[in-house]
Amino acid sequence: MAEGGDFTSIKDGSDADFELVCTPCGEDDIREEAVKFCVECNQYLCTTCARCHRRNAASKSHKLLDREDAKNASMVAMTTKCRYHPDRDIEMFCGTHDMVYCAKCIAIEHRACENVKSIDDITTSLVQQNDIQRLQFETKAVHDQLVAANKKKQKNVASLEVQRSDILHNIQDIENTIVEYIGKLKREAVESLNKTCSEVNGKLESEISLMANTITEVDKSKGILQTVNRVDARQQFVQIKLIERTVKDAKELFEESESEGTRIARFTENADLRSILTTVTDLGRVESLSENQKQITPRQYKIKAKKELNVRMRNDNKTCYIIDLCLLQDGTVVLTDYSNRKIKRLDTNFSIKDAFDVTFNPTAICCTAKNEIAVKLSNDTVQFISVGQILSVLRNISVAGVSCCGMAYLAGELWVSNESSVNVYNTSGTLLKSINKIVNGQSIFKSSPKRMSVRGVTVIVTDGSDGAVCLGRDGTVKSELRDGRLKNCIGVCVSADGTVFLSGYNSKNFVMFSGDGKCQGELSTKETDLLYVFSLCYVNQRNCLILAREIYNDSINILEMYD
Repeated sequence: MAEGGDFTSIKDGSDADFELVCTPCGEDDIREEAVKFCVECNQYLCTTCARCHRRNAASKSHKLLDREDAKNASMVAMTTKCRYHPDRDIEMFCGTHDMVYCAKCIAIEHRACENVKSIDDITTSLVQQNDIQRLQFETKAVHDQLVAANKKKQKNVASLEVQRSDILHNIQDIENTIVEYIGKLKREAVESLNKTCSEVNGKLESEISLMANTITEVDKSKGILQTVNRVDARQQFVQIKLIERTVKDAKELFEESESEGTRIARFTENADLRSILTTVTDLGRVESLSENQKQITPRQYKIKAKKELNVRMRNDNKTCYIIDLCLLQDGTVVLTDYSNRKIKRLDTNFSIKDAFDVTFNPTAICCTAKNEIAVKLSNDTVQFISVGQILSVLRNISVAGVSCCGMAYLAGELWVSNESSVNVYNTSGTLLKSINKIVNGQSIFKSSPKRMSVRGVTVIVTDGSDGAVCLGRDGTVKSELRDGRLKNCIGVCVSADGTVFLSGYNSKNFVMFSGDGKCQGELSTKETDLLYVFSLCYVNQRNCLILAREIYNDSINILEMYD
């Protein structure tokens, strides 16, 4: 059978035997003699089909050849529509891109290309027999590859649904565990409430019974007093003494009852539980990874520009001394102005939004909840401040260490550093543990603990030497981030991708570490003239590093990073 329906009729028991048969009719098992050939459709047509072909809007412009002309022609001229402009025929060849196009493509996209020719002008065949064979092989190969890849994708869909189901079970298990644990705490609280109320009720019932008996005794004494004059002197003396004792006991019972007052039941919430649940931002992270993705390349941070931001307010009496700063969950930044005894909040454009006066010099700050911060003051006090619509004091706790240099918050616990240790408190001010420089004969900190930052479930503590120590919630050392280029390391912060920035106070630089603890290089601040960097935070929404320096200055510095 020839291509495009160019086949010779053979006897099949029918009355008609034609040399060329109509292609469309043949598809319906009808044998009609072909009289025309459509170049565009590559089909032979009978008289009826040819008439319909000319009337059809989609094919009325097609070129029809007589049957004999098409049969005798050594090669049938064919036209192909442009994939970019379906209403136009492919007529041109661009040698620069080695591809065929319609005239509109050439006019729009290939005007500057060289070696553009009309396909009719190409006299020498550009297609060799080995090209056809090569393409046949490549076509089959890529077809088989795509079929296999498609099956793999279909399996991936099925496996992804299994993984989704497993993750849902995991999420549900986390919820069940939390709900079960909270249920346990609830049951214990209810049992404690019932026990307390039962004990108080029992005591009240006993007191009520005693008081009723005493009232009866007092009433009896009143009756005796009305007839005491009728008895002899000896009996009067006895009755009077007995009644005096009754009255005295009644007065004591009344005074004791009044001193105790009305008993009430009170429930004091464990603030740590609510704080933990409201500060955790998610149950876990869901991400999509390719099986070919062996390791994510850590981001390379480079300084694009340095800016200064003036943070002095009109009512500031002294030159600002921004000693610490922290990043809130909404991406805004809060500063501590040591010299003016103020907490200053910036908006998303790094302009001062509002401020709050504190009673003593603030030395450290950290975020403790979505709308709450903790500020260490120079009088051994930590003040919890609301950072909602307005700034306002919520409560105070006392902590040890006037020389506090750093503070961090992790899972309901407040970590406060001083010259010799890191003390961990709950939010009520109870000291839970003290992490000293020496544990089991081993030194934790090379010098004194300084600034702190949280990454995951670890607290990173700089120690004034060549890096920082990563501590677990139990106070054990999980890892160390050290680099000889750091001198007197004090400042620390963590970006969204887990990169840790450590600042060298004396070395005038930053050294970065990836989430797995590998050093990612150095950001030198010498050429930017940023000396004595004391505190820093990374603002992920703005892709920049904000620095506070241990100098009296009305400005802080912002280092913008390349995207």
